[in-house]
Amino acid sequence: MNTGLEQLFSLNGKTVLVTGGYGYLGTAISSGLAEAGATVYVLGRNKDKFIEAFDLLQLDNIKFQLCDVSQAQSVANAFRSIQDLEGHIDVLVNNAYYSKGQNPEKLSDEEFAYGIDGNLNSVYRCIKEAIPYMKEQGGRIINVSSMYGLVSPDFNIYDESPSFLNPPHYGAAKAGTLQLTRYFACYLGKYNINVNTVSPGTFPSNKVQQDISFVEKLKKKNPLGRIGNPDELKGAFIYLASDASSYMTGQNLVIDGGWTAW
Repeated sequence: MNTGLEQLFSLNGKTVLVTGGYGYLGTAISSGLAEAGATVYVLGRNKDKFIEAFDLLQLDNIKFQLCDVSQAQSVANAFRSIQDLEGHIDVLVNNAYYSKGQNPEKLSDEEFAYGIDGNLNSVYRCIKEAIPYMKEQGGRIINVSSMYGLVSPDFNIYDESPSFLNPPHYGAAKAGTLQLTRYFACYLGKYNINVNTVSPGTFPSNKVQQDISFVEKLKKKNPLGRIGNPDELKGAFIYLASDASSYMTGQNLVIDGGWTAW
């Protein structure tokens, strides 16, 4: 029975692509998938940041692939390069994002459009590029949304820390990601391609954690009374990337310490 479970969650022989895989959450996601046996390609624009994130982990099965998710041709080139090297693309994790502008009353049209592009359109670009490679053999697509794709921010928390205020285009795009997941889960199901979402919450970066007062407010808002550790995301991504989730598609795993349960 134990051997069966190990095989069920094993990613041995799988090629996994993680966009933005060297960021605060991305590093944990990428390393977890690699620890489960996958060959993980971290797609990003800065190899130095990749080296900084993974040098100490010494995982030989994590590799860097230059890719700018804001550019369709860059995405196409990256996917083709990995396909040529490995012969198959089994799992895509859409984790990268970019944004600018914050004040909900002062966002320019350009800033709003840029945030939507960085959190939603870029996900579509990558899904579209993965489809031809996965159609032949099946696969897994895991999109990263947010608790703010489900609920509005509690604006009282940000009164004394306005620089951390979550902007409106972020949540709108993350909600769109949930619908994109449902759409492609239905569209691609006949090809044995499963599409699901993980929605993290209360995982403030190291920089944000320097604001002790703000973090304390996050903790009080959360039923578990604490913020999340990025390593607590590993299990969800391994599950959705592996055969353990073979009958799950079009769904959203919320990992937020209960934030959205209030």
